[in-house]
This record gives sequence, C-alpha cells and structure tokens, in this order.
Amino acid sequence: MAITHALTTALHPGRSGPARELTLSYEDEVKLLRSPWRTPWRWVVVVGGLVLFLWLPTYLGDPGLRVLSLCGIYAIGAIGLNLLTGYTGQISLGHAFFVGVGAYTAAYFGGQQGWPMPAYLAFAALLGFVVGGVIGPFALRLRGNYLVVVTLGLVFLGEHLWNNWDSVTGGGNGISLGGAPMSVGPLDFRQGLELGGEIYTFEQSFFWLVWILVALGALLAKNLVRSRPGRAMQAIRDRDLSAEVIGVSPARYKVGAFAWSSAYAAMAGALYGLLQQYVSPSEFGLFLSITYVAIIIIGGLGTIFGSIVGALFVLGGRSLIEQNSGQAIFDPLITTRSGEPGIFTIGELNAVLFGLAIVLFLLLEPRGLAAFWFRIKTWFVTWPFSY
Repeated sequence: MAITHALTTALHPGRSGPARELTLSYEDEVKLLRSPWRTPWRWVVVVGGLVLFLWLPTYLGDPGLRVLSLCGIYAIGAIGLNLLTGYTGQISLGHAFFVGVGAYTAAYFGGQQGWPMPAYLAFAALLGFVVGGVIGPFALRLRGNYLVVVTLGLVFLGEHLWNNWDSVTGGGNGISLGGAPMSVGPLDFRQGLELGGEIYTFEQSFFWLVWILVALGALLAKNLVRSRPGRAMQAIRDRDLSAEVIGVSPARYKVGAFAWSSAYAAMAGALYGLLQQYVSPSEFGLFLSITYVAIIIIGGLGTIFGSIVGALFVLGGRSLIEQNSGQAIFDPLITTRSGEPGIFTIGELNAVLFGLAIVLFLLLEPRGLAAFWFRIKTWFVTWPFSY
C-alpha cells in the first residue's frame, strides 16, 4: 500500500490520496458498474442506452421494430450459446432443438391451456434448463467433432418430434399462438400498452418487453461468468485437465453450462413464437443452429455484449439486404419478383454473404466485433502510450 500511495502521489502530486481510476480491492474490481465519479463514461453509455430504449419505438415504424425485436430474441439465445461455447468450450449445433422446446412450450401451455404469460415463459425457461441438464451428461466424455455430431443429432430428433407429436405441436402444419395470453397484470402487450394516455402498438410494446428481457438475461449471464462458476467454466475451456487438477469439477460445470444455455434458448423460442404468433417444425432446423453459431463468431466468442452485437449484425444485416434488394448493386445477383433470372434468390444471397462473413472473421478477427471495442477501449485507457 505504501508503494501504491507513493506511485499515485507521484502521478498526481496535487492529491494526497490514490488516483480515482486506481482499483485497490477485489470487491471494487468485480463491480459491474463502478462509482459514477470514477467511471463517468460507463454511466453515460448506460443512460444513453436507456434513452434510446425509450425513444426508438416512438421513431421507428412497426416493420423496423419487428426486426429489432427479432434481433433481441436471437440475442437472448446467442447469450446462452456463448455460455456453452464461448465460456465453456463445448461446441454445439443443437441449439435449434432447445429453441423449439421453448416455442412449443409457449404454444401448448399458453395457446392451448391458457396459462398467463409470466407462467408459460418461466416454465419454458425451466423446461429448457431441465432438458439441457438431462442431455448434458451424455456429452461429458465427448469434445470437438464428436460433441458436434451428438448435438447435431438433437436437431434431427427435434424435427421428428415436432412433426409427429400432433397433440402438442400441431404436427407438420405447425401451431398458432394467437390465443396465448400476453399480459402482465394491467399491461397487455397483445392489444398494445396504454401509458400516460398514449396507446402503443403491439410492435412497440413487444420491443420494450424483449429488450427488457435481453438486459436482464445479459445481466444474469455477466454476473454468472464473473463469479466462481464462470471462472471454473473458463478454466475448463482453456484446459479441462488442468482445471480438474486444481479442484474444478468438469462434470458439474459442463452440465451446468448445458442447462443454462438451454434455458436461454428456450426463452428465446417462446418469445419467437409470441412475435410470429405461429411456429412450425421447419423453423427449428439445422440452419437456425448455424445462424446462432454465426452470431457468436461474428459478435465475439466469450463475450456477453458480443452476442447482442452479433445478433444485431446478422439479423439486422439480413433484413437490410431483403429491404434493399431492388437496388442496382443487387440486380445482377438476385432473382427479382418479376421472375427474371439471377444468380441467387434473396435468401441464398443472405446465406452466401453471412457464410463469407463467418470465414473472414475466423481468418482475420477470431475475436469478432467485440475485438474492435476492446481495441478502442485500450487505446483510450493507454493513451498517449502505445501499449
């Protein structure tokens, strides 16, 4: 402490105490948001995000809000996959199965049984947690390509289940969520919220609901990875044998990661069903799992905010291409609505572009979009030095 005091006094001769930017205790180091007088810019970002959250629904039209709601739903599922893959090192292509579990849970218990929205959303997350916990032990002795094959089998198992369990899923024709309650107390999200004498549309109301859940899910995941279980998960990811030697139980934390990842995916599936008001087995295939993998690779493996940024990039970019498909730059590439021949359809062009994005990020920037923020942050922290 004497050395610290001497250094900080030398750096700030006009002060008698340590510099306000200096961390002196572990409790202060692990705080999610530090005191506003120590890190004012973090609080500027928080307040700015809150203002944007309240203002966007009054500015954007309903189509734009639906896209942002979809981005938020995918972000919730991507946070779960990042806990499993980015933090624990378990590669999975079975995420679509757990998304389907949540979607059909909401459709059955909300749409057919008439449960209130908080009840069937919570039950969807709980069921996803339990199913993930049951499947997790089967993958304990597997890693790498073997684990990928096992989780890939879940997708095909799910497709068979969704197509044939007619009483719950509606079979191949799908099932509607039009009758599912969408109210929390006096707040009715289906009819639109009435706040301060203003009536907001379904898209505006659902945008607020989804992004509140994104914030809560990100906060929960951030605290999880900063705690002892999170450090254990990262130790397993980096070197599972060494982690076991120092007392970390790989079985416990691998199964736990599967369970938490599945709970996030199921919540995303339930919200997806509510947004679309209809779900069918074709929506929960291998392409959905690959989309989630693309999100966490492009956003940044092992980062919570990277999952959100990746969802905005992938889903938002896909929507921008679809909305601007009539621009001249796309004319020689896509098949137009009039049926004129082209190289790709819009869906194929999206798949090609984001497949190319995955390859480029893996080759040129494996840490994803999050790495750009880390570089900017490091530059400001270390300026005027170059390290």
